[in-house]
Amino acid sequence: MKRLIEKGLMFGNLVPVDSPALVERYNRALKHLTGRTTALPDFHIDISGFSPEVGHEFGDELYLNADGCNRQFILLTTAQKAAPLLNAKFSTSRGILRQFIELNEPQLFALTAQDAVAGVLENTVYDLATPARLFDIRRVSVVADTIGGHVADAERLARLIGRFRSEPEAWLDEVLIAEMILLAARTGDVTRAPLVPGHAVFEQANFWTSHFGGLYIFRDVAAPAALRVDPARAPGPMPVAEVIDLADRVRLADWLARNDLVEPIVRARGVDAAAILRQKMDFILVDAAEILGLDLAGATRADLRGIARRLGSALPEEFQGLAALLRWAEGGGRWPAIDARHPAYFHALRARPHADRDLVNMLLAELAPADVRQLFICHKDLFYRRYAGWSDARRQWVADFLEREYLADKAGARAALFGADAPMAEPAPPPPSTAAGPWARRPAADPVAAVGPWGAVERARPR
Repeated sequence: MKRLIEKGLMFGNLVPVDSPALVERYNRALKHLTGRTTALPDFHIDISGFSPEVGHEFGDELYLNADGCNRQFILLTTAQKAAPLLNAKFSTSRGILRQFIELNEPQLFALTAQDAVAGVLENTVYDLATPARLFDIRRVSVVADTIGGHVADAERLARLIGRFRSEPEAWLDEVLIAEMILLAARTGDVTRAPLVPGHAVFEQANFWTSHFGGLYIFRDVAAPAALRVDPARAPGPMPVAEVIDLADRVRLADWLARNDLVEPIVRARGVDAAAILRQKMDFILVDAAEILGLDLAGATRADLRGIARRLGSALPEEFQGLAALLRWAEGGGRWPAIDARHPAYFHALRARPHADRDLVNMLLAELAPADVRQLFICHKDLFYRRYAGWSDARRQWVADFLEREYLADKAGARAALFGADAPMAEPAPPPPSTAAGPWARRPAADPVAAVGPWGAVERARPR
């Protein structure tokens, strides 16, 4: 992983904690939350205040997330809002923390100027003995205060001010006035500069979790389902009608279509579909080259095309399917017959612009992991796990590519892949019985027909 760290592809955008004052504040918060302190003179933290250096010192990568369910956090500065979230157990955690910081930035800026803010993402579920418990997580509350209790003091002062203004004889109450003066000396004028965060409750409808081998939970869709990454981990009873293994490609494709969650890249607005398909083909060639033991050192696109010529008919089906789709997109070929059983199928999709676009793109990255750029952007946890098992030559090629093609312009790369940010309004999904696929319809009574952009696959005709 050293190569990724040096290029800023791992632990990038972490916030440095490099002054005695900040280290002391962090230790006070850490002691308050976990009972431990760090002896490190400097380190880096993510959006939640987790430090990989402190985790290494403790021998505990979950020192702020012991139960894996209610993540604790430490805020030293509002600049943490731009940092990543490491060791994420839920796909929504970073978004919740970022929204909390952005929506309450004036209050948090004032609080962190005085002390560290410590708290927890509380969802009222404290154990995950069974996957069914995940469905009890519907709302996450951010509970936070400084170690010195500035938020609690500000709330008390606000209540006392309310009493002073509403009770006719309050101006004669010397005890009340003295307490207000004492609290105001600690909090300042809370009527003009409130210290109490005002936005601290967030919905968690659809999400991914690493628990139980990986699960995608979709409740806020027309056909709710749990999507299971690891088929060896039996989920037990689940409060949804459908539990789908990611390996069940036809059923999964049908479910995505019924909920209107995906669209073909070649028909998506705001992207250069041909360029995306070519790049995906390159990634598939890199994957094939490693399997065949071919040299990837410094390989250019021309070198990869040379590998394609050498492979000939032995080219992976994913490559051949995308090549056929590319020929059609450039106007020189027939509409290819590809369905959900074809290895290229999920490579050819992207999420529609809706509220769960990022979650669906994360799912698609898991279904087509050879596309290392999408995998890195949408599912870093899986990217790092797969990277650890690659040959050194492939690691070098991928790291160089991401540094050159992604880090140089992250926003531009995301826009090129997924289109410009669309309004996050959830479109009304079609009725489950009417949608046959993201591109075409099929008879509802034909359950074995594989859905796809090219319609149901034709039955073999008797000769």
